[in-house]
Amino acid sequence: MKLVTTWIAPVAVALLALVGLMVLADAPPGEALSLLVSGSLGSTTKLADTFVVWVPLALAAASLSVTFTAGLWNIGVEGQIIAGGIGAAWASRIVPGPTVVVLTAAVLAGIAAGMAWGLLTGVLKVRGRVNEIFAGVGLNFAATGLAIYLIIGPWSRSGVASTSGTDLFRDEAWFPTLEGLRLAPIALGLALVGVLGVWLLLRGTRFGLRLRAVGANPAAAERLGVAVQRTTLAAFAIGGGLAGLAGALQVGAVHHKLVPAISGGYGFVGILLVLLTAYRVLPAAALAVFFAAVGVGASQLELRLDLDSALAGVFTSTLVLLVLIARGVGGLRRRPSVVDPLRKVTE
Repeated sequence: MKLVTTWIAPVAVALLALVGLMVLADAPPGEALSLLVSGSLGSTTKLADTFVVWVPLALAAASLSVTFTAGLWNIGVEGQIIAGGIGAAWASRIVPGPTVVVLTAAVLAGIAAGMAWGLLTGVLKVRGRVNEIFAGVGLNFAATGLAIYLIIGPWSRSGVASTSGTDLFRDEAWFPTLEGLRLAPIALGLALVGVLGVWLLLRGTRFGLRLRAVGANPAAAERLGVAVQRTTLAAFAIGGGLAGLAGALQVGAVHHKLVPAISGGYGFVGILLVLLTAYRVLPAAALAVFFAAVGVGASQLELRLDLDSALAGVFTSTLVLLVLIARGVGGLRRRPSVVDPLRKVTE
């Protein structure tokens, strides 16, 4: 029954809402839904494109699983992805050598930049008493501004002042892809390692237990000997590093240059994923396949039926809202009634 109320019913209602929007737009719902599926899973190329989108979504979800488990609303994950892209772009531009050296440097630089950006949020929270939501939003804007400055300033294309991106990196800074496809096996492998690493960290280590303790009750955790401030900083550093890895892979495996929208909104979608799965990284990574497929398939709606691809976002957002509402209502129903112990004694 819980499966029906928490998942099946919200999915059905979200699908009905999507069908209703298609009817209003004079589009055949059956054909549109078929295009969503075939546009993301209908061929090897489209399936590969779906996993290209899955990589940053899975890493964003892994990043947020760490911070959300510690009770930290890491809204700054978008900025950390951008910072990772900037770090990777810097290494790709200046590090000489063969492909393996350049790519290793780019990945490490991206992780380091993401960690630094995440730590900045943590320091603002721990030392400056700034709420992580406000700090994260501000740092998102700062990261975007820094990327645009680099693109139109020091890293601008020769003779061109455009925000479309830097020059393409040299060949050594490109992640190798499967023949005829956009999917880089190394990027896919790193994303899987990141997801599994977070799962092991949260489920099989003392640090994971400390994260859960801080997330459940920081004051009680402090009294039990947990260094709450250090744990908070470590959570932001790990989360930022994973987000930075996502940015590095976007730069080296997808765009092959730095662009202003390097994050692609994947951090915000990652927030939806971890909320839907109650901060469990493996279910979040699995659900990311569905979100990636919907996003990739939606491009076919615009090409074939002249429908705005934003309909996919409407569907996924409606689904998230309905699932969270269903979960909240279910939680209220299961809440035990409070019994006055004095009344029980007198009876």
